[in-house]
Amino acid sequence: MRLNENTLLLGKKVVLVPYTAEHVPRYHEWMKSEELQRLTASEPLTLEQEYSMQRSWREDVDKCTFIVLDAEKWQVRPSTTEDSCMAGDVNLFLTDLGDPSLGEIEVMIAEPSCRGKGFGTEAVLMMMSYGVTKLGLTKFEAKIGQGNEPSIRMFRKLHFEQVAVNSVFQEVTLRLTMNEHERQWLLEQTSHVEEKCYIDGSSESH
Repeated sequence: MRLNENTLLLGKKVVLVPYTAEHVPRYHEWMKSEELQRLTASEPLTLEQEYSMQRSWREDVDKCTFIVLDAEKWQVRPSTTEDSCMAGDVNLFLTDLGDPSLGEIEVMIAEPSCRGKGFGTEAVLMMMSYGVTKLGLTKFEAKIGQGNEPSIRMFRKLHFEQVAVNSVFQEVTLRLTMNEHERQWLLEQTSHVEEKCYIDGSSESH
């Protein structure tokens, strides 16, 4: 999605930046992990396929993707490169043609050293806030493997409720509808987030 190609979102624990070609080699290394393939229901891709995927995600109007960076590491740039700050990614899929106000959200904290620190929670909150304020979304769904208890617990803490179980794909669907109360709660949770202009690995305040 080109809407966010120049957008950087700065939180307390994580920084969200657009998925660029610079991030592909590290992302490709992550996705060689059988555990991540299982958790994300993904097939391993060649490096060239990964570059092609990155380009299509940039162009597709129904996908909004940010790379999740470790904010603490990112703050000490330029002594560290952006790819060395990478922690995972967070995505919104706007694939329900009958309901443009619904976004399917998923998050992956791929870097083992970055897990269990609240990165995923803040990334999801920031992405939901972006979806509400920039994309006009009012409903979110998350489809999670039944065995992925940490992810299910995280989404439940964020007020998502289980609405379906698919025994064939062994996944549960959780949903959150943004009424006025939930919207205010979400905006309060993300009131610290700063939006900056992202240009090729650097940022400038709006």
